[in-house]
Order: sequence, then structure tokens, then C-alpha cells
Amino acid sequence: MRKEWAYLLVGFGLVMLVMSLSLYTVTQTENALVFQLGEVVAVRTSPGLYFKWPLIQNVREFDTRIQTIDFNDPQRFITSEKKPLLVDYFVKWRIADVRKFYVSVGGDERRAQVRLTQTVNDDLRAEFAKRTVHEAVSGERESIMDDMKARADRDARLIGVQVLDVRIRRVELTQEVSESVYRRMEAERKRVANELRSTGAAEAEQIRADADRQREVILAEAYRQAQQLKGAGDARASAIYAEAYGRNPDFYAFYRSLQTYTEGLKDKSDVLVLDPSSPFFRYFSGPPGAKEK
Repeated sequence: MRKEWAYLLVGFGLVMLVMSLSLYTVTQTENALVFQLGEVVAVRTSPGLYFKWPLIQNVREFDTRIQTIDFNDPQRFITSEKKPLLVDYFVKWRIADVRKFYVSVGGDERRAQVRLTQTVNDDLRAEFAKRTVHEAVSGERESIMDDMKARADRDARLIGVQVLDVRIRRVELTQEVSESVYRRMEAERKRVANELRSTGAAEAEQIRADADRQREVILAEAYRQAQQLKGAGDARASAIYAEAYGRNPDFYAFYRSLQTYTEGLKDKSDVLVLDPSSPFFRYFSGPPGAKEK
């Protein structure tokens, strides 16, 4: 009885061993190649549980998730002006055709990255060589990235790889070029500043001259109007005086004498030395026309 159980356990173990050697799974993030005596006989692109012949067939899985080629140091490229630029970029790629990927690069991701890096570097070198520093730095970066993605993907398809994106993170001038550009920018800014100062000074002088001219015109016009008003007032006063004198000459003479007294004796320290019979005192002795007793 014990031998039967032992045989049963051994048989069950053999069955489990055969099943473990015969079954394999493919996940959602993988593609698999089935080899038979070193030759590819099947490609598994859908996730699931599959069967293979044990000992005769073997399976190799490949990661189909998006991968990144990134660089620790920026790459150096030359523009059409023969000036160097430091370009920091990265590449997003994934395995698209696992069979072609295996045949082209032996299924080695490192070899695929080297191939893609060479392709992108060569294309970027050609693109920057056609552009000036200004165009490469700011004007046409989006155009460069779009062209690079299309060209790199077209070449990558030959090895079963899809290029999803080629993205330029940063474009910088080298140290020697940066100093030259900064000096030129500084000189240009100084020239513009001096030009603006000169223009501002000329406009300021023009504004001051115009303001002075307007001031003189306003003062002259005000003086003219003042003289006109003064003349009119004097004429009106003279007319009033003449009318008053014509109505009552004695009263007018008396009023004018009072004004003369007021102006002549305004201050206590004023001293007048006059003959008592002087006309200045004619109203001190009595009202005009009064007869002496």
C-alpha cells in the first residue's frame, strides 16, 4: 500500500514537472518568442497562458513598456555659423516588433539603444548644421523635435523599435560662446540705452522750449489784457471824475483836498512847512464860499 502511494506521488510529481516545463505565461507588459532548437517558431503578443513542448522548446520574454534613453552630459553640436551648442535631450522608445527586434539586435536592449543614439545624434547634427544659433535656441526647436521624431522612428522600425518622442530639454551656448554673446548683447543694450537717452534729452529740450514759448505768450497776452483793462478802468475813472466835477466843482475840489490831506498826513512823523495862506489850508478856515466876519 505504501509503494502504491509512493508511485502515485512520484507520478503526480512528474506530471507537475512536465506541466511546469510545458506551460508559461505572457503578461500585459511583455511579448514572447518561442524557440525550437534555436529557431523562432511562434510570437506571443497577447497576455495569457500558453503551452510549449518541454526540453524541445524554450521561451524568451521581452519588455514592451516605454523606455528612455537619457544622457548624463549634454551633446555638442555645431550650427551653420560654426558655433558650438550644448544640447540636452532624451528619447522615448519601445519594442514594436519583437521578432524583428530579436533578428536585428539579438534582442539586446543595449545594442538597440546604441543604434538609436547614433541615429538621433547624426540627425541632430545635420539639423543644427542647417540653422543659426538663434533659430536653434528659440526659433525652430519644435520643428527640430518633430523632424527628429519622424526620422528616428523611420530608422528604428528597421530593428523592430518604435520611437515615441525625441525631446530637447535644453540648448545652451558653450562657455566661450556665451561670453562673446553676452558681451555683444551688453554692447547692443548700451547702444540702445544711449540712443534712448539722446532721444529723450532732445525731446525734453523741445518740450522745455515749447513750454517757455507758451509761457511767454501767456504772459504777454495777460499783460496786454491787463493793460487793456487798466486803460478801460482809467478811462472810466476819468469819465466819472469829469462827470462829478461837472455836477459840483466845489464838492469835487473839497473831496480831492481830503484825499490830499489823507495822503500827505498819513504818518505822524510827516512834516509839511507851508504858508498859512497856501491853498492847501483853504478848507481849514471854513467851508468853500463862506464869508469872513
